[in-house]
Amino acid sequence: MSGLNISDPATYNFCAGPAGLPKVVLERAQAEMLDWQGLGASVMEISHRSAEYQALAQKAEADFRALLNIGDSHAVLFLHGGATQQFSNIPMTLLSHSNRDAEYLSNGVWSEKAVAEAKRFGKINSIDIVRQNDKGQYYTSDLTDCQRSEDPVYTHFTPNETIEGFRISGVPKTNGAVIADLSSSILSEVLNINDYDLIYAGAQKNIGPAGMTVVIIKKNLFEQMNFDKVPQTFNYELQAEKGSMLNTPATYSWYLASLVFEWLKEQGGVAQMEANAIEKSGLLYNLIDSDGFYLNPIVKDHRSRMNVRFALHDESLNDLFLNEAKKANLIGLKGHRSIGGMRASIYNAVSVDAVKVLVSFMEHFRARHG
Repeated sequence: MSGLNISDPATYNFCAGPAGLPKVVLERAQAEMLDWQGLGASVMEISHRSAEYQALAQKAEADFRALLNIGDSHAVLFLHGGATQQFSNIPMTLLSHSNRDAEYLSNGVWSEKAVAEAKRFGKINSIDIVRQNDKGQYYTSDLTDCQRSEDPVYTHFTPNETIEGFRISGVPKTNGAVIADLSSSILSEVLNINDYDLIYAGAQKNIGPAGMTVVIIKKNLFEQMNFDKVPQTFNYELQAEKGSMLNTPATYSWYLASLVFEWLKEQGGVAQMEANAIEKSGLLYNLIDSDGFYLNPIVKDHRSRMNVRFALHDESLNDLFLNEAKKANLIGLKGHRSIGGMRASIYNAVSVDAVKVLVSFMEHFRARHG
């Protein structure tokens, strides 16, 4: 490609999810595939009750707790299914037996899906928090112009919307429990865990492969939950008592997550991931905002650090952009089908150097087609 020299033949993966894993994690998993810890078998072939796997699970939880500074006030669960299962599990246990409503802040596709599911189990106050300024740019409300619930069972919000590219900073004030879907932002910024009563996150962006969800839940929230009419596997308290092993867990997903947690600690932990996210997203947004060839419709302070959404000023160039990007070993850049355009998902495993390669490609594409 004219003017662009990529000496590293590596493929740079900007997929929104399932997303890329750190190369060193995949290489270690590859090396251990047939013989884990000298057992002569793969980690996916041994009992989850074995001493070796129990040690793995305990270390994974300890590392995860250390990364997010999670104290004894919260249980950590490694559960089957994706975050979508939690859309049901949460209202099923917290809302279905209550006369109060639950408050859902809606800022995109995933928060709206959570609302739709929760409505099956009780009264919902769904609050659209997306606003548009006089320049046509979108942002999320600070909630002062919203009809809030006075005494909700809980307030649910999605701090990072992967499709629209919104980021909500901070935690909403509420008289109910605070519940957050952190699927696409967990482990990418420092949190005060005590601000949250329940956090859930699908693994397939910053934790590991699809098929597992991590739940962080304040133990005293169990007292507000009703587990009488839910499947035992949906009983958070029982899962905590059983160490997330009420039934056979997603053992290989848990194993890969344990390797990711080790890698994160070696990289400098969550604080370093946050610094990286700020740098990576800044590189892309600075280019996007530079001259109008690339466009982003979100007000700057409300933009996602994980999912950088952008469009080309001339949509007829979209296919050419994606084809040339693929030839340059840049994959996963096509925007979500619901809004089109492009999207670069820059989760923890995406390096600063990978983003610099993407920025260089985008600069050269603009020079030739602007």
